Amino acid sequence: MAAASAPGARARQADPEALVAAASDLQFAFPELAAAFAAEGRGRVRAVFGSTGNFARQLRQGAPYELFMAADESFVRALARDGVLPDEGAPYAEGRLALLVRRGGPLAADGALEDLAAALREGRVRRFAIANPEHAPYGMRARDALRAAGLWEALQPVLVMGENVAQAAQFVASGAAQGGVAALSLAMSPRIARQVDHAPIPPHMHPPLIQRMALTRRAGPAARAFFAFVRSERGRRILAAHGFAPPAD
Repeated sequence: MAAASAPGARARQADPEALVAAASDLQFAFPELAAAFAAEGRGRVRAVFGSTGNFARQLRQGAPYELFMAADESFVRALARDGVLPDEGAPYAEGRLALLVRRGGPLAADGALEDLAAALREGRVRRFAIANPEHAPYGMRARDALRAAGLWEALQPVLVMGENVAQAAQFVASGAAQGGVAALSLAMSPRIARQVDHAPIPPHMHPPLIQRMALTRRAGPAARAFFAFVRSERGRRILAAHGFAPPAD
């Protein structure tokens, strides 16, 4: 009889696992955050990665996430204002943009975008990738930076848009685009860096990307503990190692 009840007992004793809606720029930082958190023995977290705008829409429709880690705080604030989230949570990082160029390709890794301007004049660019600015914060800021450089209109014939910033970076890494503007955190990852050179885009070329997270009404103990862990000194060190700046609290 005792043997028959053992599987259920083990299931009850298993660490709780919280479901997190995480912006695509966290694709490489999140696993390290999750592993460090699990090592502390306070629970486990599992992420679904995607565009912040799509997650905001899903949360309005009742998606079962316990924590929303957005790439742009405006989405969290709007959800809190409309009563979808219980509060506005807290900032956890500031995202950075980078110009990504396919290694050995026709573009130089020039964060000021001067070579991109010359390449457009000379016909060196066939495809240039960003995340879709309709729902992806990094796409919105990429558009802002390209407008600041006076290149947005000239890029229209060659522009390709990823569903999220990770897909935009992958377009460049795979050679489907000669260059693109994406998250510095993705450009720094070993998987992307094997095929791509990058240069940070100066922050003055676009509004800041303040990344904010908030617990949902479904949040359990593991989600609440992870929220605190991400904002701890250890969590912020991990994020900094992946190219994120600390938030201005």
